[in-house]
Amino acid sequence: MAVTQDMATTTTPGHRPRRKRWHRLPTKNLVVVVITVVLLVLGVVLSASLGQLPIGASQVAGTVFQALGFDNGAAPDDRLIEQTLWQIRFPRVMMSLLVGAALAVAGGVMQAIFGNPLAEPGVVGVSSGAALGAATAITFGLTFFGNWTVAVLAFLGGLITTLIVYSTARSQGRTEVVTLLLTGIAVNAFAGAGLALINFAGDTQSREQIVFWQLGSLNGSRWNEVLIVAVVSALATLLALGLSSQYDLLSLGDRTASHLGVKVERLRIFSVVLVALLTGVGVAFVGIIAFVGLVVPHLIRMLVGPGHRWLLLLSVIGGATLMVYADLLARTLIPAADLPIGMLTSLVGGPFFFWLIRRNRRKAGGWA
Repeated sequence: MAVTQDMATTTTPGHRPRRKRWHRLPTKNLVVVVITVVLLVLGVVLSASLGQLPIGASQVAGTVFQALGFDNGAAPDDRLIEQTLWQIRFPRVMMSLLVGAALAVAGGVMQAIFGNPLAEPGVVGVSSGAALGAATAITFGLTFFGNWTVAVLAFLGGLITTLIVYSTARSQGRTEVVTLLLTGIAVNAFAGAGLALINFAGDTQSREQIVFWQLGSLNGSRWNEVLIVAVVSALATLLALGLSSQYDLLSLGDRTASHLGVKVERLRIFSVVLVALLTGVGVAFVGIIAFVGLVVPHLIRMLVGPGHRWLLLLSVIGGATLMVYADLLARTLIPAADLPIGMLTSLVGGPFFFWLIRRNRRKAGGWA
């Protein structure tokens, strides 16, 4: 036995000793992952089960296994239950998971490139630009892309607004974070004025539709929309995870990160585009969902620390978990009513934002 142990720890000169990789995995992070995944699975089952037509959890699991090719006795025989699950609830659940994950990752990236836990995707004008694009399509009855016109113009509006903010704030080959934030505030104000003007020019029906879109809703989600959000958000999330080590270096300061080989300006430009993609694709189909990008990354940072690999990975799970429970409340809190999910996230995010500011004011030096 002693010989075996010696052989396991002895290495040749010039080589670092090999140790099992699981010894180096942070236990606390794994515990957070397990708990979050359990909450996520529970939320998915509850969201698919509860509603005006109650469906048993065993029937939900049974129909999924049936679709995967595993025959079982738990799959529902009622055609109405099958249609309710596959045409209404499952697309809505999947949309909530994808949008929540995308917004949380976008918030984590924003906080990384700004070096401020109070940053969130709306700062660079994604939400206001998307709202302006959607309102334009609704008010003027544009149908360039058929039924997809509102979603396409919302996405383009958010992307274009973000690029305008960044190009305006960029000077002499570099961008100051403070200038970027101030430019974002100015562009958000301008987009808000444009939205008010379009509301004034529209009729009562278009105003109601714009207001409802701004409040955010997952009602009516379809599989083709889910597919688009899944593809765009998955690619952007993988790219963000690939940049996690550079975000860690960026947290040391622009100059230090530059000395360590990080192309700071290139990283910021690419990251802002990723944020626009992640936020824009979700906002385009479900409307404006506030505070998810602020709340989730900060909570994850408090649990597992500032390392961006774990922060972004857990933000995916945490954002999906938050949104699936928010959507469950939106559907079930008031009988026979579907509350705007953006309103619910704001009711949670507003007090959290206030607490966050108060908490950091009590710290010596504040955000510095």
